[in-house]
Amino acid sequence: MDIGAPELIIILVIIVLLFGVGRIGAIAGEMGKAVREFRNGLSGKDEGTPESKPAESKPADPESDPAKK
Repeated sequence: MDIGAPELIIILVIIVLLFGVGRIGAIAGEMGKAVREFRNGLSGKDEGTPESKPAESKPADPESDPAKK
C-alpha cells in the first residue's frame, strides 16, 4: 500500500485547513530549531550557548580602581 501524489495532496490540504498557513510556518520553524539542537547535542557541540564561548576580559584600568584612591 503506497501513498501517491493525490493522497499526499489531500493530507496537505487537510493540514492547512486545520492549522492555517501561519501556524504551519511557526511549527516548521520550531521543528527546525529542535532538530538543530538535537544534532548539536549528539555531536557534542554547544555553539549557541554563551557558556561555551570564552569570556572576553579587559585589563583593569588602574585609574578607575576605587581601592587605590
